[in-house]
Amino acid sequence: MEAIRPSSDLRNHYNEISKQCHEEKSPVIITVNGRGDTAILGLQDYYQMKSELELLRTLAEAEEDAANGRIAPIQDTFDDIRKSLLERKSYEV
Repeated sequence: MEAIRPSSDLRNHYNEISKQCHEEKSPVIITVNGRGDTAILGLQDYYQMKSELELLRTLAEAEEDAANGRIAPIQDTFDDIRKSLLERKSYEV
């Protein structure tokens, strides 16, 4: 459950808000003039959410590709990956 706090708490009680985000693993909503303005969450939770969003976007693109017939045999894909890795390796030498 997200907590709602006024913007003055951000300045006056930052450590408390930070601790709350990390311990409860939930965002704290900061209000300005009684309206929601900003969401604060722990850095690890932010990175997790960002990774999950990137994965969902990738899956949506893959579903769209499959629905529109933009597919290739898996062996072709593996061959392309191997070729790319070998090219990278030759650049490193």
